[in-house]
Amino acid sequence: MQQECASHFQTGLDSLSTKPSPQVIKPSLMLRTSVPENLGNDCILKVEHLTSGPGNLLREQWFQVTGDIVTVKLKHCVWILKYIKPVIACGDTKLKQFLDEHCPISKEKFWPTWWAFEGRMQTVLRSLLQSQPHMEYTGEYIKCPDGGVIKLDWVENDDHSRTSKDLRPTILLLPGLTGNSSESYILHMVEDATAMGYRSVVFNNRGTCGTPLKTPRTYCASKSDDTALVIDHIKKRYPDAPLMGIGISLGGMILFNYMAHYGSTARLCAAMCFSVNWNVFKGIESLETPINYHLFNRVLAKALCGLVEMHSDVLEKHEDLEIPHILKSQTIRDFDERFTSKVFGYESLDHYYEDASLHTKIHALGKPVVCLSAGDDPFSPAHSVPLKDAETNDNIAIVLTSHGGHIGFLEGTLPRHRSYMYRWMRQFVPAMFEHGIKSL
Repeated sequence: MQQECASHFQTGLDSLSTKPSPQVIKPSLMLRTSVPENLGNDCILKVEHLTSGPGNLLREQWFQVTGDIVTVKLKHCVWILKYIKPVIACGDTKLKQFLDEHCPISKEKFWPTWWAFEGRMQTVLRSLLQSQPHMEYTGEYIKCPDGGVIKLDWVENDDHSRTSKDLRPTILLLPGLTGNSSESYILHMVEDATAMGYRSVVFNNRGTCGTPLKTPRTYCASKSDDTALVIDHIKKRYPDAPLMGIGISLGGMILFNYMAHYGSTARLCAAMCFSVNWNVFKGIESLETPINYHLFNRVLAKALCGLVEMHSDVLEKHEDLEIPHILKSQTIRDFDERFTSKVFGYESLDHYYEDASLHTKIHALGKPVVCLSAGDDPFSPAHSVPLKDAETNDNIAIVLTSHGGHIGFLEGTLPRHRSYMYRWMRQFVPAMFEHGIKSL
């Protein structure tokens, strides 16, 4: 990959030095896709007055488009952007045909926000830039068999749905590692589900979203018994309403593990999993590289320690936990070794990571699962995505983009409201509810 990029980099420099007569492009054409779809190969674009910012950095600059390679020459540097049509690994003929027929996005290229194309930039900027739609939830607390408590946030959507309450399609959403129903990506998906006439239920893990922790047990990627409890609870209330699941990051791993554990008996008609860590060992290694450690690993470890400190009066009752030692964790690996693996009874950290990983469980899926991953996700590197396994098993489609980061997938010049991830959700969910239950 590095040699390929270096080759494209030199090609871009050589061609830019010749400065052929440019084709002038209006700034309005640069909004979503960065370059128009109808451009031929090896053309040079001269962008005039795209911005009037400090120093006019993008004025009179050169864009070269060679196939899917965009070379951007600024005053002091050259960027090489490679936009590749997303790979869809799907050995299930019926599922692949279903996506082709009902999800036009499956045939599109993904053009990430041109000024925030790198994976870490996409990851950070999503949390900083994305808007937070207002959403009014109705909270419900349900009790677990061990005495624990889970909070569900409901949006019944009585005002916008075209179907009766008993038959209204329902979406269960599972947030990420330290997330809850107030996360921007959850709010956007609930907003979209509401607009489409569906009911939403957000599953807040134990001890999150202001929920009191009643027992010395929290949550982890490998255990899906709480998820099964929540699904059974929803189906008991609305037995005739079709139910889908959407999981993001850790929530996606929990959901995937549920679907693999129950196979064809899973009580969801389908699932979507975004930005999951396919191979936890490789994901942790990626997070421990210097830049990723400072940007993500240390921050998440601190947030996890904060949850432990908040509930320390309950967690200290667990005989295997040393709270002061846990609170000194500097990485997710530290935290999982000192806390997660012990709370859930694993013999070792490796045992937990093996059980949490998804790449070995694809064969066990019995209902359709569509997964969206980015090749530059700092939490799950491209080489860990099991594309070959998806090509040789049923009930799974993995969509892999070259860019997008972790829960990023930002597109458009000012990516505050929409993303490639949300567009996949808005197409696959109604397709499943309207066509997939009978055809897949």
